[in-house]
Formats: sequence, structure tokens, C-alpha cells
Amino acid sequence: MTFGRHPRARRLLARLSGRRRGACARAMEPPRCFALELPGCTLAHFAVGEQAPGARPDPRVAALLGPPGRSYSLSVPGAGGVGARVRAARLHQHLRQQLRRGPFQRCELRRLLGYCPDGGAGALQHGFLLRDPRDSPDTRQALLALLDACPEAPRPLLAEFSRDPLCQLWQRPWERRDGRGWQQLGGERVGPAPEPALHPVVPDLPSSGVFPHREAARAVLEACTSFIPEARDVLDLVDQCPEQVQKGRFPVIVIEGLDATGKTTVTQSVSDSLKAVLLKSPPSCISQWRKIFDDEPTIIRRAFYSLGNYIVASEIAKESTKSPVIVDRYWHSTATYAIATEVSGGLQHLPPVHHPIYQWPRDLLKPDLVLLLTVSPEERMQRIEGRGMEKTREEAELETNSIFRQKMNIITLLILQDENGIFHPPEALLDLLTYSGNNSNSHHHFPSSE
Repeated sequence: MTFGRHPRARRLLARLSGRRRGACARAMEPPRCFALELPGCTLAHFAVGEQAPGARPDPRVAALLGPPGRSYSLSVPGAGGVGARVRAARLHQHLRQQLRRGPFQRCELRRLLGYCPDGGAGALQHGFLLRDPRDSPDTRQALLALLDACPEAPRPLLAEFSRDPLCQLWQRPWERRDGRGWQQLGGERVGPAPEPALHPVVPDLPSSGVFPHREAARAVLEACTSFIPEARDVLDLVDQCPEQVQKGRFPVIVIEGLDATGKTTVTQSVSDSLKAVLLKSPPSCISQWRKIFDDEPTIIRRAFYSLGNYIVASEIAKESTKSPVIVDRYWHSTATYAIATEVSGGLQHLPPVHHPIYQWPRDLLKPDLVLLLTVSPEERMQRIEGRGMEKTREEAELETNSIFRQKMNIITLLILQDENGIFHPPEALLDLLTYSGNNSNSHHHFPSSE
């Protein structure tokens, strides 16, 4: 049974289609809110400062922030232009690497997002909750030393949590004062916060991973040229492509699917049957730099793959004037990985159906037909191990995290559904081999046995 036909999948799609309530307008300045990722891909929300009206305390928050042990929050300010966002993303990645080493290895590390409850873009802070079960002073000293080693801008924000005799939780930030070293400031109360109507990372996705147009992705790589020389090479290739391209009279067919789902076999078979040109995204002219960008944060990695789609679009426009074109992956994969990686928590936290994040970039050439290949997770991993393929961080996540795999499938279906709401049966592959070239704008989803 295909994923799109599974009863649980239909129920989840229906739930995502409904309106999610819980956002509330406030006349006063809203408190700063945080989303903490917990085991089982669940999220716990809390606020620092003024209490959020109507919110119920979450006992999981008190257990993680209060004694025994000591918890610290470490956040990276992300507001500002493209350059500031790129620097913040690289600093966040550096902190994650450091917090898994040395004295921090005995601590528990969790993903923490700071946000404003009004749901606006630009105020998101990516960070971590570090919990030391032994409350060792060495952990605090190691954190302050880590901040000392960070550049001046942006400097991470460090705070620690404590509980007073009345069992009230407090957050007390640390601040470096010139000539006086690190000092701990007065505390703010920690209280409950309602779950927002939309996952707090979603408003920032158009500027950090799911770029709505070519220039947004291009600006990110432009900000990387001083420390990634290959970014300039990619930009030079992109700049050689026309900004607006049109598809020729022959059909363009995209075949999507994770690695080891049979794409190579199917794309080759279909291209041979249709006497079509076979293209891949990212294209061969930039694939040599793929490993470099795969090691970078999401904003840089997705900008690389997004611009690769525009290079492929230029090739599609040229080749589709002469013959059918088969494309191995396209924008669907780029957007799906970005959303699945950045939207923490479970399936229920994905953006609802027809959210703008699923919309096709306004300046990117669209295919006529999309085919989604799927196989069981066990079969896919056997194929990967049999090939001796090197796994990216995302592939490793796919292997170990079943929720992440389900998110990938759901997001792909939501993207396809957002384009025209049509899903075709698995038998569509038979029709493909006699495809007439009409502009059907349809999407086929079928399991691969190749």
C-alpha cells in the first residue's frame, strides 16, 4: 500500500488541513517564548518574563529546568540581514559541535528555539538547552570559556535556570562587562506558554531554507564567498542562466524519491522508452562541490541546492525544445529536506495544507509530471549498505529516525497536493510510457520494486 493511500496518512493530511488554534493577541509586550524538543519528537513551550494568560504549566518543563542538576540555555541571535543570518547559522553549528565534546559529554543536550508569540519572521533564535545532572561548576566555567572563544558578533546568549524556595523557576542571564568579566544579571520568572498556531520556525523558512525565488538563494551564497571560495564558482554558473526561462513543447518529467528507491533504474528506463534527455539536480557542473556544502548549516546547504535547481531549469528549457526531458530530483527534494530538518517535533507540527511554504518558487520552471518512488525503509537501507554509499547527516537521520522519514513523505505529498490537489494511482507508470506530451501538470506516486 502506498503512503498516500494509508488510512493514517489520510487522517494526518485531514488534520493538517484544519485550522490550528491557540494564537492570541496581547496589548502588552509579549513574553519571550521557547520551544524545547523532547524525546519522542514532542515539544514543550515555556515563557520568560510576563506570564502568558490561559497557558497551563507543563510538568516536563519543570522537570528539565529545575533541580536536581542545573540547566542552561544557549541561544544565537539571528535577526538582521542575510550576512547576519549566515554568521548566526555557522555559529550555531560550531556551538553544537563544541557542546558534544570535553566536559559537556556528561550533559544532556536538547534543541531550543526562542521566538515571539505573534508569529512574525526575523525574531527566531536557534539554540540549545544543556542539562548537567551533577550541577558541576566546571560546566558553567566551560560554557563561559566557550563564549569567550566566540567572535564578538553575534555573541551567544547564555542563561541558567534555578528554583526558589517557593518552587518558582527563574532564568538568570550571564553578561560580559568590560573590565569586570562575566556577571550574572537579575532573574526573570519562567512560566507556561501556549502552543503557537504555527511552528515558530516556519515564518523564517523563506529566508533560511525554502527560498521563494532565485535572488533569495543567491544572496545567501554571495554572503559565503569570503569563507567558501566555491560559492563564487556556483554563483558564476548561475549568473550565466537566464532569469526567466520557458519550457519547450516536449514533456518534462521529474522523478522524486530518497536515495536507493530505484530512481536510477526508473529514470534510465523511462528516458530510454521516451528517447528523452536525462538531467539531474544538482547538475554535474556543481556536483563536485556537493560535499563542501553538505557540511554547512541548512541555510547555506539549501541555497546551494536551490541554485542548482535554477541551473537545471536552464538546461530543461533548452533540451525540452528538442526532446522529452527526465529530471532526477528537483525543487521538491530541496524543499522537503529543508522543512523536515528545520521543523522540529512530530508530524502534527508541520505547516498545514496549502501553507505558502509549499508553493512553487515564482521564477522556477515547472515540470509537466512528477513521479514519487517509495520503498520500505528496510529495503532502502539494504540497498545503501550494498552500494557502500557515504551517508550525509540527513541520510543518517533518515536511517535512525522513523518520524523524520514519515515527515519526508508527508511534506512531499503536501507539496504535490498544493500544486493542484491531484494524486494518481500506481498504475500511472504504465501510462507514462505512452505519454503524449500534453501539459497535464499531474503527479504520480507509486512504490518502486526496482
